[in-house]
Amino acid sequence: MDKKKLAREVRKQRRLEVLASNLPSCGTCGETDWRCLERHHVAGRKHDDITVCECRNCHSRASDDQKDHPPHDPGADAELSGIGHFLLGLGDLHRLAGEKLAASGAILIKRGASKDEEQIP
Repeated sequence: MDKKKLAREVRKQRRLEVLASNLPSCGTCGETDWRCLERHHVAGRKHDDITVCECRNCHSRASDDQKDHPPHDPGADAELSGIGHFLLGLGDLHRLAGEKLAASGAILIKRGASKDEEQIP
């Protein structure tokens, strides 16, 4: 293996360690290119350590959505606040995934209709 290929493989293996998977994929859109994937804190870093794998685009969307969540309150019950922020973050991820599923479904229906039209004599 030449130096360039070895360096790339080292980068890939380091990234896979960060992603905690040998076969990572975006939980929202399904992207599998390891160079495009990151870990997203579902509840936000201040509230919980649980992360999910997201591509950079979906991660940016989910992180931006978190900016609309209630701010961190140091005087609040940390456990309840953490659970609340986790549920808000999970809801954001489900909404993003739902939007992707709806768009994909519409594309498949449109493609299916085009196939039917082509088959009509």
